Amino acid sequence: MSEQGKTPASRPSVLSLNINSKSALYAAYMPFLKNGGIFVPTSREYRLGDEVFMLLQLMDDPAKMPVAGAVVWITPADAQGTRSQGIGVHFNEDDSAKVVRGRIEQVLAGHLGSNRPTHTI
Repeated sequence: MSEQGKTPASRPSVLSLNINSKSALYAAYMPFLKNGGIFVPTSREYRLGDEVFMLLQLMDDPAKMPVAGAVVWITPADAQGTRSQGIGVHFNEDDSAKVVRGRIEQVLAGHLGSNRPTHTI
């Protein structure tokens, strides 16, 4: 991936995401990505490859889990059907991402692999 257009001082964007239900988490989680990932509804403009840092809060857990990643999916405002505008973020390959992915998969145990529609595919 090219680093063109990025200044050495550029910093990842910071997003806060609170997911209140298992169904919302199921719709947002992207288990098909190597390190896992999540769909983040946003109207802010991003480009593929942009780095983002998220504070993710799941259901009743008051802790906000930090996780970094890169934009690998963009759903524009005028997307076909009822798709929500936002970005798909592929988690980085680090310990905090492994913790977040493990927690998400623990919450979704038994739901992954379902045929229910998601924000991604």
